[in-house]
Amino acid sequence: MLVNWGIEAKKWQLLIKPVRDVSYFAAFRAVLSGVSFSMFIPSGDYVGKMFYLPEGYRLRSLTQSIAGSMSQLIVTLAAGLGGLAYLRMDILPQKELAGLSVFWLDSLMYVIMSGLIALLLIYYKIARLTTLAEKIPFIYRYRIFIQGLEEFGTKELTRILLLSVIRFVVFIVQYLLVLYIFGVNIQPTDAISATCALFLVLALVPTITIAELGLRGEVSIQLFGLFSANTLGIVAASAMIWVVNLIIPALAGSLFILGIKIFRNK
Repeated sequence: MLVNWGIEAKKWQLLIKPVRDVSYFAAFRAVLSGVSFSMFIPSGDYVGKMFYLPEGYRLRSLTQSIAGSMSQLIVTLAAGLGGLAYLRMDILPQKELAGLSVFWLDSLMYVIMSGLIALLLIYYKIARLTTLAEKIPFIYRYRIFIQGLEEFGTKELTRILLLSVIRFVVFIVQYLLVLYIFGVNIQPTDAISATCALFLVLALVPTITIAELGLRGEVSIQLFGLFSANTLGIVAASAMIWVVNLIIPALAGSLFILGIKIFRNK
């Protein structure tokens, strides 16, 4: 859990640097506060992070955070696509995958691949696209909110993307550990592919954290149930990941929020 959110804190620290220098500890607190807000508010993580910046910098941080979310989504789509491809070859010859026929699964994979390519092009051209957007009269008036994106070159964007890859590897290791703890006997390759597909579904079906447990449990049963009949262990593993990765950090973030003076005197 600490490695997971520690990596996310480092990402946010790097992303926000063109707007405002923040310490790593401040970035860590901001990320956990964002988790706390996202418990009940869609995209609440952006709101939580803003409060750790002085007035005048908060809205400018929004586009930087979106760039970070884009990098994590790219990794999730790529890994999920690989997981689906593995399940497509390994499972569909014997049974249907979550009720999807070969045709519909292949169609879904092509759509995801197209979206992934488009997202990669946007991600690595974000500085150029920002410059072009500033030439639009309406956007030009509010250019201060997006100017920080112009400083992201290929090197910086690749570094952020690599941090997102490492964070996704942490997710996979977490699932392998909890599946082992709860006696869900699945081959590592099968477990990794199912985990990648699980995070793909969670990314494509946005929901608030407090309501995510039901979706996470149902999808986990559909995916991991292809390889194991231990339904109770699968649900328990999914619930444990939800508590460790989201609930505990959210509680810690709520304590940090109590110490924030949102409206500072000028």
